[in-house]
Amino acid sequence: MRCALKPSDPAGDLPERTAQSLRELAGGPIARLPQLLEAMVAVGSDHDLPRALGRIAETAASLTGARHAVVSLRHEDGDGPGEPITHGSSPAGEPPAGGSLEVPVRVQGEVFGTLYVTGKGDGDGEEFSDADLQLVRVLATEAGIALSNARMHSAARQRRRWIDGAASVTTALLAGPETGSTTTNALTVVAEKGRELAEAATGAVLLPHAGGGMEVVAISTVLSEAVRTEAHRGRIPPESPVVHQIYAGLAVFSDDFADDPRSISPISRHYGPTMLLPLRSNGRVLGALALCRMSDDRRFSHTERTLGTQFAAQAAVALVLADRHRDRERLAVFEDRDRIARDLHDLVIQRLFATGMLLETARRKALVPEVQEGVGRAVDELDATIQEIRTAIIALQQGPPEAPAGLRTRVLRKAGTATAALGTRPSVQFTGPVDTRVDDISARELLAALGEALAAVTASASAQPQPTRVEIAVDLTAPLPGRRPVIRLTVACPGSAERPVTWERPLQDEPGA
Repeated sequence: MRCALKPSDPAGDLPERTAQSLRELAGGPIARLPQLLEAMVAVGSDHDLPRALGRIAETAASLTGARHAVVSLRHEDGDGPGEPITHGSSPAGEPPAGGSLEVPVRVQGEVFGTLYVTGKGDGDGEEFSDADLQLVRVLATEAGIALSNARMHSAARQRRRWIDGAASVTTALLAGPETGSTTTNALTVVAEKGRELAEAATGAVLLPHAGGGMEVVAISTVLSEAVRTEAHRGRIPPESPVVHQIYAGLAVFSDDFADDPRSISPISRHYGPTMLLPLRSNGRVLGALALCRMSDDRRFSHTERTLGTQFAAQAAVALVLADRHRDRERLAVFEDRDRIARDLHDLVIQRLFATGMLLETARRKALVPEVQEGVGRAVDELDATIQEIRTAIIALQQGPPEAPAGLRTRVLRKAGTATAALGTRPSVQFTGPVDTRVDDISARELLAALGEALAAVTASASAQPQPTRVEIAVDLTAPLPGRRPVIRLTVACPGSAERPVTWERPLQDEPGA
C-alpha cells in the first residue's frame, strides 16, 4: 500500500524533518545516558563518601551543562549542616548567574541534604530543561544511596573496632599476673583502650571517693604530665549533677565539657566533646569511664556514643570477672600455703623433734665428753632448725603483698634485711596474738628497736669469719609487775658474749576491758 502525501507536505521536506528529530533525540537524554550509568556504577562501588559525592557533583554539572554544582548534606546526627562538596568555579565565590535546580537528597525517605546546580551554558540566562531536572533527580537518588552505604560501612567498621577492643580488654584483664592483674593496672587497661577506640585525648576511670563524689584512679592521656597529675589529685565533688547521673546508671554526653554547667570539676577546662559512661554490672555502678576530646575536635556521633556505652558495660563485666579470677587465684595460693604449713608442722617439725629427743637420750648415755658435746651441738642445731621452720610457717600464713602488712610480716621483713650481713637468716619466734593486739604506735616503736638491735649485731658480725646466729623473740604474754600485759622484744646471739637486747612496752587496754 502506498502512502499518499498531503498537498501541503511536499515529499522533499520529510527527510529534513526526520533528520532534525534524530539530531534532537541524539542530543537529548538518551545521549547522556551512558555517562549517567558510568557515574552510577562508579559511585555505587566507592565507599569513600566525599569522593563519591564529588563524582556526583561533577557528573551533575557535566550532564546538565551547569558551571557550578554543590552537594550539601546535614551532619551525621542530623542536627546541623555538614561540609558541602562543590564542583566548578564561580566569580568571587558566588554561584554563577542564570537558572538553577535544587533537588533533595533522601535516605530512606528522610531528607538529608540537597543537590544544587546553577549557571547553565555560557551564562546567557539559559534555563534548565525538564530532562536536566530528571537527570539531577537520578543523581540525587544516587547520592542518597551513596550516603546510606557509606554510613552503614562506617558504622560497621566502628562497631567491629569497638567489639575487638572490648574483647582485647577482657583478654588482658583475665590474662593473669604476667600482664599486670592488680586493680590499678586493670583500670589503666580500660582507660587506655577506651581512649584509643574513641580517638580521644584522654581516657580516665573514676571510682567513688571515700568523702563523696568520684576521683580519677587511672588515666591515659596525650596531654602533659601536669594535666595527668592534676587529674589524679582532683575529684568530682558529690554535689555535681554529673555524679548523680552516673550513680543513677545514666551516661553523660557533652559537646563542650569546659562550658557545660553540669561540670564543676577543675580538670574539665581542658576538654571539649566528652562522654562519661557508667561502669555498671548487675545493676551496680562500679565507677565511670571518661572519654574526652580537645575543644577543637569533632563531637562524638550518635554511633560513637552508643558504642562507647556498650564498651563501658562490657569493661565493667570484665573488671568484675577479673576480680573474681584474681580471688580464685589468691584462694588457690592460700590453700597451697596452708597445706605446706600443715605438712611442715605435722610432719617435718614432729620428726625433727623426735630426732632431737633421740639425740638427747644418746647424749645422756654417752660416756665420752667429746661425744656428749658433739651430740649437744647437734640438738641445738635441730632446735634452731625447728625455729626456722616455725618462722617459715608464720610467713606462709601472711596475707598477699598488696594487703596491709601486720606486725608479724613487718618483723619478718626487717629480720630478712639482715640476712646478707649475718651470713644466715635470723630465726623469729612469736608468742601471742601480735597482729591483732599490738597498737600501731607500739608496733612502730618495736620495729625501730629491732632495727637498732640488728644494726648493732651486724656491725660486730662483719668482723666474724663464721655466720652469726640471731634469735628474735616477740612475746605478748610476758607480764610486768602487777600482771599488766606487755609486748616484749628480745634479740639474742646464742654462743656470743653479747648480752641479749630487750625492749618492752605496756599494751593499751582492750576495748571493753
